Amino acid sequence: MDVVLGGTFDPIHDGHRALFDRAFELGDVTVGLTSDELAPTTRHVDRYVRPYEERAHDLRAELTRFADEYDREFTVRRLDEPTGIATEAGFDVLIVSPETIDGGEHVNEIRAENELSPLRLEIVDHVPAEDGERISSTRIVMGEIDEHGKLTPERDGREKTSLD
Repeated sequence: MDVVLGGTFDPIHDGHRALFDRAFELGDVTVGLTSDELAPTTRHVDRYVRPYEERAHDLRAELTRFADEYDREFTVRRLDEPTGIATEAGFDVLIVSPETIDGGEHVNEIRAENELSPLRLEIVDHVPAEDGERISSTRIVMGEIDEHGKLTPERDGREKTSLD
């Protein structure tokens, strides 16, 4: 089975790892990583996002662990538009989280217009942090939690670059 998912993955956390784990359970994985231009438009909160190459490096390192564990292959591709690569032929399953189900349904609408079979939407629930709220990259960047959802009240948020 060929599985696809996408995101910004900055920073990678246990919620992302749950998505990756389910994806690799199902098959070979293609991950769309948002471009530097697209990444800011997908954020609910205006915040600094590291450059594509840095995020891609960390993502490949993380995916390698899952690929080795499941004896699967993976590819990382650049996403330049929100519907990304999932509208292309060659995929069977799209991994989504509860807040991206609508996007997955939109992908299937586009696929239908292009006479492609719909993707099975595989919904992976959020991973809760220590406080019961979901783990998110924004919460990590803001200094509220770490990548595993542990509360970090003593920590400051991510430093912005000199370009900000």
